[in-house]
Amino acid sequence: MTGTKENIIARLQQDILLLEGFKPPVEGNTDSFGLGPIEAAFPNGVFPVGTIHEFVNAEPENIAACGGFIGGLLSILTQQAGPCVWVSRSQTLFPPALKAFGVRPEQIIFVHPQKERDILWVTEEALKCEGLSAVIAELPAISFSQSRRLQLAVEESRVTGFILRNDTGKLTSTACVARWRISPLPSVVDGGLPGVGFPSWNIELLKVRNGNPGSWKLNWEAGKFVPVIERQRIELKRYA
Repeated sequence: MTGTKENIIARLQQDILLLEGFKPPVEGNTDSFGLGPIEAAFPNGVFPVGTIHEFVNAEPENIAACGGFIGGLLSILTQQAGPCVWVSRSQTLFPPALKAFGVRPEQIIFVHPQKERDILWVTEEALKCEGLSAVIAELPAISFSQSRRLQLAVEESRVTGFILRNDTGKLTSTACVARWRISPLPSVVDGGLPGVGFPSWNIELLKVRNGNPGSWKLNWEAGKFVPVIERQRIELKRYA
């Protein structure tokens, strides 16, 4: 009888995780986003799509770093699905720069509402469009009820949403599946050569539903994410 109860509970947990966007790993494709140990922080060890992710960054350099990291995620999402929508009051992102992360500027539809409430409305309507791969919205803050509306929208469409919050003074609870903070690191120069090296970030998962928060370091090299530990192993092997 105990075994039966445990099986029922385990199935219910898996059903709940599926509703929240945590799909079980596909055989032979357990690291589809190339995030390495970061993906292990999520249930089933898979980066959750079809959910809402929250990024909190206040400083300009962190906002810029966050845009680069999201560009890397979009390079994978846009390969798997259609274009994406970027919603903000003013455009601070330089679209051609996304080519460095494998994203063509024409794959992104930029929308610039004049009022904050319109940003939320456009974001919610865009998240309902099944033909999109992702929706990115720049907002100073978002309430739990507002985030819940966005989460309900993606549960039907399976579109992935990224909320970029630049007001970190009062971080209230939200319905987002994860809360991230991205900060830049000194670029890594390959082989000690002069010039600007690969983009590098310190990735913090501040909160993750049913997962394990933590902090990691990533580079972007040759069109993919590379954990710093993995790169260090490559360098040691190269010079051994």
